[in-house]
Amino acid sequence: MTSVEPPPAPPDPWKSFRGVMAGTLILEAIVVLLALPVVSVANGGLTWTSGGYLIGLSVVLILMAGVQGRPWALKANLAVQVVVVAGALVHPAVGFIGVVFAAVWALIAYLRAEVKRRQDRGQLPGQQDPPG
Repeated sequence: MTSVEPPPAPPDPWKSFRGVMAGTLILEAIVVLLALPVVSVANGGLTWTSGGYLIGLSVVLILMAGVQGRPWALKANLAVQVVVVAGALVHPAVGFIGVVFAAVWALIAYLRAEVKRRQDRGQLPGQQDPPG
C-alpha cells in the first residue's frame, strides 16, 4: 500500500514581510536609543522630556514589532515615522533618524504593494507550476 502525501504548501510571502518589518522596527529602536548619548552632549543635555521621548519611542517601536501580523501594521509603522521625524524638536539628529527610516518604510510599503500585485496576477514563484 502506497501512501500519497499532499504537495507542500507554497511559501507564504507575507511571513517574510512580517519578519522584515519586525526586524526593521527593532533596528530602529536600537538606533533611537543610540541617540541618547548624542542628545546628552548637545545644547541643554539630556532632560526628562528628551530622555523620556527617546526611551518611550524605543519601547513603542519594540512593542510594535510584536504586532506585525495585523492588517493595520504597515499603516501604523508609517504613522509612527511622523513621531520619529518630530524628534527633530528634541535634536536634529533624531529628526534625521526619522527621515532615514521614513524612506526605509516607504521602500517596504512599495515592495509590499509590488508583491501583492504579483500575487494577484499569479506571478510569484510559489504560484507557478513545477517544470516538467
